[in-house]
Amino acid sequence: MQHPFKQSVTCRLTTLAGACLIAVSASALAAELPDGTVISKANLDQIKNDTFLGHTIASLLTEKVEWQIRNTGLKMPLGKAKEPVFDPRYAEATKKYSEQAKFDPKTREVTGWVAGLPFPDISESDPDAGEKVMWNFYYGSPYPRDMHKDVYFVTINSSGYEATQHYIFDRLFNKGRLGEGKTVLGDPEVLTKTMLVAVEPQDIKGTGTFTVRYDISASKLEDQFAYIKSARRIRRLTGNAWMDPVGGLDFLNDDIYAYNARPSQYKQNKLIGKRWILADVDYKVTQNAAKAGTLAEWPIIDSSGTAPFWYQKMTYTPREVWVVEGTPPSEHPYSKKIVYVDTKVPAVYMAETYDKKGDLWRYIEYGYGWSTGQTSGINYYTPGGGEFIDFKAKHETQFIAPGIVDHGAKWGQYTPEALEALQ
Repeated sequence: MQHPFKQSVTCRLTTLAGACLIAVSASALAAELPDGTVISKANLDQIKNDTFLGHTIASLLTEKVEWQIRNTGLKMPLGKAKEPVFDPRYAEATKKYSEQAKFDPKTREVTGWVAGLPFPDISESDPDAGEKVMWNFYYGSPYPRDMHKDVYFVTINSSGYEATQHYIFDRLFNKGRLGEGKTVLGDPEVLTKTMLVAVEPQDIKGTGTFTVRYDISASKLEDQFAYIKSARRIRRLTGNAWMDPVGGLDFLNDDIYAYNARPSQYKQNKLIGKRWILADVDYKVTQNAAKAGTLAEWPIIDSSGTAPFWYQKMTYTPREVWVVEGTPPSEHPYSKKIVYVDTKVPAVYMAETYDKKGDLWRYIEYGYGWSTGQTSGINYYTPGGGEFIDFKAKHETQFIAPGIVDHGAKWGQYTPEALEALQ
């Protein structure tokens, strides 16, 4: 009869050998996936342990992205992409001015920012890391002059294609300007001036807003004016319009660029951590003008899935991001918003918003790409398109934003009366 101790050791060695054999077998089966591999519901379980550019597929998928692959038909083609690099003038401004920028934990405000990134070196252990990440995004826009784009919103319901709305998005960046000898164009208390005006269809043409965002504190709310088409008058809106829905579409003013608030307007911006995700950093706008006014105008929209859960044909590559959970004020429609911000450039690739019960409400995705400033030659890293998916309403808004940046805007052009000129 075998001694109990020897028997126990033999069993443990056998178990260990078996575990090692399984681990070696799994390692041998794992593979580096080639460019063009498409992650889908059909192959997800088979490739989760495989890698792309050294990262396992499992580690690149957030919980909500994996849920969409399994339940709403999201497909994610993989591809290599160039590393986003700041324009030299942006990098120079960051080096020159960043030491002046200070974050006050009591007021949650930033002072001393001039241009570039206010906080180029954020430590994960910094108790204010989440706040600084969002101030980098708020102030350190990698399109540091002006933005003028045609924006097409394609709405989708459970029956399929619904409509296309064409807007003009025109934003003047008053502070942090580069390439013209001065960093402030007009009133230093103003950060941006923005016009969002409908161009078509005819029944909404001319409807729009003009917004002045101040750079003082969270207590100084935006001035927002709307052109009321039926009254042919400009009306001033409440200062909390930044939390309001954008007419008939699946996002709030606060969801533009995924996070469109002064960080101190949120109760808190808490750093959850740092991780890798899949994002599109080389987005290309494609448009078939001959099919204007139909879904076929936008070949980038994949309509093969079950409506309203359609997605754009982006190409995804691994990006390291900060994960920040924002807690909005109590009057805000959301209970929280989780954003995924690139650790190298201030770009939010995706966001999740939650209702007051804590359930997932909307998913926001942005594809970023490079464009060159028309008058300055500065390289801009800007969103070219993406999706707003409302899981509660089972409705979706796709957006595609071709157009120009840095078009030589002048301070005096941006007034509430400019809304009338766009009628």
